[in-house]
Amino acid sequence: MEVVIVPDAKAGGELIAEAIATLVRRKPEALLGVATGSTPLPVYEALARTVRGGGVDVSRARICQLDEYVGLPAGHPESYRSVVLREVVEPLGLGEDAFMGPDGSAEDVQAACEAYDRALSEAGGVDLQLLGIGTDGHIGFNEPCSSLASRTRIKTLTQQTREDNARFFDSLEEVPHHVITQGIGTILEARHLVLLATGEGKADAVAQSVEGPVSALVPASALQLHPHATVVVDEAAASKLKLADYFRATYAAKPEWQGL
Repeated sequence: MEVVIVPDAKAGGELIAEAIATLVRRKPEALLGVATGSTPLPVYEALARTVRGGGVDVSRARICQLDEYVGLPAGHPESYRSVVLREVVEPLGLGEDAFMGPDGSAEDVQAACEAYDRALSEAGGVDLQLLGIGTDGHIGFNEPCSSLASRTRIKTLTQQTREDNARFFDSLEEVPHHVITQGIGTILEARHLVLLATGEGKADAVAQSVEGPVSALVPASALQLHPHATVVVDEAAASKLKLADYFRATYAAKPEWQGL
């Protein structure tokens, strides 16, 4: 696992956007896994600027969803399908045909989970999966004590996660109780995992995930098992890391040819 400490969210977004652009230059049809929420917005904004400036051609790239609420119609403004189309797909100049996601409004939700897991594999697998992290250490919607071998499935959200996400809805009561999420085992199959965390509120979760034991209690700690995982954090989110100085030194000495 590589830990990169950046000055702020904007710097983190630019760093990750350039890593994505580099991947797409090398593999134009790359399958890019995206996360929702406010944390990854600087990544999408920076990548869109690069595309508009002619720095990379993403016309053959594909975008896939990490998770989706259960019960919200596809056109609901806070369904993750709508969010990804609005914040990622459209700004990159892509059409809906470049997008893959699970059907959160399906009658048979379990079948929809299995179909999406299968679709990711049939698409050749995710080349780069962008992740956020919850204050309790969850990734995707794999809440604490999720199996580290789990596949795409339905999950019940904790009260804390529903409260964290209530800012996107008119009230807490409108936040769904269930979601479809890629499982930890599914996430770990991506070729490159990039977790972005910003703000002091994520500092404890980052420290436990990076420096603590691998544990289902802290789902993001599973990134320690991945051969190519990168954790990008701003100074505030890095504030609880015991090895922060070491991480700064190793990144400063990293050969440029290695990339992110």
